[in-house]
Amino acid sequence: MSLSSSQEQRFSPLLLKLTSYALVAVLSVGLTLTTLWAFPNLQILKHSSPPSAVAPITPTVETTTPPAATSQKASIRSFVSAAVNRVGPAVVRIDTERTITMRTPDPFFSDPFFRDFFGNDFSRVPQEYHQRGEGSGFIIDPNGMILTNAHVVSGADSVTVTLKDGRKLKGEVKGVDEPSDLAVVKIDGNNLPVAPLGNSKDLQVGDWAIAVGNPLGLDNTVTLGIISTLNRSSAQVGIPDKRLDFIQTDAAINPGNSGGPLVNEQGEVIGINTAIRADAQGIGFAIPIDKAKVIKDALASGQKISHPYIGVRMVTLTPELAKQSNSDPNTTIILPETNGVLVVQVMPNSPAATAGVRRGDVITQVDEQAITTAEQLQGLVEQSRINQPLQIKVQRGEQTQQLSVRPSELGEAAMKS
Repeated sequence: MSLSSSQEQRFSPLLLKLTSYALVAVLSVGLTLTTLWAFPNLQILKHSSPPSAVAPITPTVETTTPPAATSQKASIRSFVSAAVNRVGPAVVRIDTERTITMRTPDPFFSDPFFRDFFGNDFSRVPQEYHQRGEGSGFIIDPNGMILTNAHVVSGADSVTVTLKDGRKLKGEVKGVDEPSDLAVVKIDGNNLPVAPLGNSKDLQVGDWAIAVGNPLGLDNTVTLGIISTLNRSSAQVGIPDKRLDFIQTDAAINPGNSGGPLVNEQGEVIGINTAIRADAQGIGFAIPIDKAKVIKDALASGQKISHPYIGVRMVTLTPELAKQSNSDPNTTIILPETNGVLVVQVMPNSPAATAGVRRGDVITQVDEQAITTAEQLQGLVEQSRINQPLQIKVQRGEQTQQLSVRPSELGEAAMKS
């Protein structure tokens, strides 16, 4: 289709306008695309868009732990160090030296001629050597009173105490009590750091336990564990010559820890580390601090601690154990099938022997109080008074007898018997 010249003249201005508009649109689009390519981070906000269509600008936020959480983590991480910082300055190292005398054979007197002439007493020559030991302790008085184990300082010729700050001072043993394995040592000092004493009666199984001391010569060592059990008898621990119920813990206790403090999470002394089991790992024992509180002042003044003693070896008896023993065709004694304490040995010349107690007797009552365990009987004897009669009810075979036993003082001979 072709247009006349007049029609061409009519549409030319219109085509020119449309071409101009198209050119402007293309240039605008091109400019916009070029700008976005050159500045990709540039945000173009259209005023015609509704406010809800505009994407909000998200600020950059640094992730931080809330103050409360930070404080809680610091508390969990540092309660041990806080406890050690409280008690540590009062913990000391104790070095001892003993002179041991032995008689050894002299080859010169192995000749029968010299033995016959001089006698057998000359065939052994006394020899002396020095035995060194080490342990731990803690200061309980600003003037220098130190609590430790009896076996750390008993029989020592010299005692040297090393403080946390490195000072070495001469120690004087003021008092020793072997049955409770406790001792007090004095050093010259004033304004010394003191270990705060807690209460062992408040302990529960599962509580934190921190052992502080100088094991194996490694000064200022700290180990962490829990209270594994309470009131573990000395017989169960394997040291029947003691008169104690121990705290058992899995905090590592090694040679050299003896006499050092067992501490709770507040840094208070709850026990005195004293024993390890050679046949087990992860088991240690401590003397309850309440026991030490009762006798520490008496020890510091040099007093002898009284320990009543009746002189029997005993085990707990139950009907099941008695029935099992009685069913053995080789048994030498028929036991009453009852709850009580079976006497397995009576020490010669002991209060029990004097009162007529015999091997095989079953103790069922003391002063009209029913007895069901050996530990219970030991506790009642420990709480009794010297020469104060105890009324003991025993079952001997099918007969029941009432005996009166007067406890005497526990001596070295009784402890070793």
